[in-house]
Amino acid sequence: MKTGLQQSARLGQELKVNPRLYQAMDMLYMPLLDLQQHLKQELLVNPFLELVEDEEDEAEAGEETAAEAEAAQDAEIGEPEPAADSDDESKWEEILLNGFEVGGMREERDDREHYEPATVATRGLDDHLRDQIRLLDLSERDQFLADEFIGNINEDGYLSATLEEILAGINEVVTQAAEQSEEEREVPLFTMADAERMLRVIQALDPPGIGARTLHECLLLQLPDSGLVGTLSETLVRDHFQELIAHRWVDIGKKLGVPPADVQGAADAIAKLTPKPGRAHSAGSDNYVIPDLIVTKVEDEYLVFINDGNLPRLKLSKSYQDIARDKKKFDSESKEFITSRLSAAQWLVQAIEQRRQTMLKVMHFIVDRQREFFEKGVQSLRPLTLREVAEAIGMHESTVSRVTNEKYAQTPRGVLPLKYFFSSALKSTDGEDVSARGIRATIEKLVAEEDATNPLTDQALVELLERDGVKIARRTVAKYRDQLGVLPARMRKRL
Repeated sequence: MKTGLQQSARLGQELKVNPRLYQAMDMLYMPLLDLQQHLKQELLVNPFLELVEDEEDEAEAGEETAAEAEAAQDAEIGEPEPAADSDDESKWEEILLNGFEVGGMREERDDREHYEPATVATRGLDDHLRDQIRLLDLSERDQFLADEFIGNINEDGYLSATLEEILAGINEVVTQAAEQSEEEREVPLFTMADAERMLRVIQALDPPGIGARTLHECLLLQLPDSGLVGTLSETLVRDHFQELIAHRWVDIGKKLGVPPADVQGAADAIAKLTPKPGRAHSAGSDNYVIPDLIVTKVEDEYLVFINDGNLPRLKLSKSYQDIARDKKKFDSESKEFITSRLSAAQWLVQAIEQRRQTMLKVMHFIVDRQREFFEKGVQSLRPLTLREVAEAIGMHESTVSRVTNEKYAQTPRGVLPLKYFFSSALKSTDGEDVSARGIRATIEKLVAEEDATNPLTDQALVELLERDGVKIARRTVAKYRDQLGVLPARMRKRL
């Protein structure tokens, strides 16, 4: 075997994706707000782009697109164009050469400073607890320990670390601080007694149940504030918690010598307690949804519109193109730069329109396919896959996936993600396909309307669905019921 560097020639074909294709795919993937920011950025860095000021300009821009593209191609070939007025020519030439990095100048330049809106900080659970700690008569050392506890409380309000872990962490900080300090006095470490004492302080704060380590402890902490101390509810939580979770009212009633109905009534009072007390003060961000598409019913027809009213309307700048045509004034480096910017602007305008048309095609097909859903509700939702849409509109399945990902539509049935309209299929007795999402909605409706004293078992749900022409296995019903958060029939039963 011979080692060393070697050269060889090979003839082959490779598929390389143009960076502009990546940009077009990214634009398909972008939700409305992301696209808005992207277009604003492109408007700043590319002087060949400018805003369409009103509807008349927009219509004019559409009519001039073909002519502009042809003129741009002529400019690239190098055909001379009539020169502009000398003053304007000098001004535009200077802007074109010196203003590219900042997007050039406009005839009506706005010199005002613009600021991006900053998100206002919201107060969370940590702030709520620390405000209460400051009102307590605690030493500096205890406040330090309290901060360590608060830092280990999760957003649900539970203590996410053991007392041993909290002690290990804070004592390590104390030790490091003592080593770096010039004082020779010994700093005492925190003990388990300190931790247990501080745990009681934390658990006495608002909201009730804060700082608990288990659900059992959380409910016990809430009993005094709920007025349930000394009642049957307290007995259930304190002494029969596992049976309480399993809804074994009869077994508990026999042990305590009380009617099962009284046990269930006490359990109903416990159900009003908060299993996640920290959520009331959680600083979770508000996620606002802006629909990308609008579906409106006019008479007997459903119309689809793109909700792009807030998107910057872009067109090619005629003034910049006029200067770019005469390339004799520019050196080779400037010519290459100008050509790339003009080409990028043309591509972006085309990509925006391509994105718009693709989204409309996809949504039109969804509306036609799911018309019964819009008329009757989720029980009439038909099964649909990305492949079916892709084949119908003549595009690749991955393109449809990008179009539907993180996109929302405002419909007569509410604002829904486009993925909502896609679901797997189940066979009915007459051979037709039915939507799995529609089946879940039917199960939810049947459970909501059931007799609480005799709830529907999974097998009973199977029989009811088969009566309506849906073939489904009992384990599938159980899976859908779990997905809906519906308890088994035994645990839904009322005495």
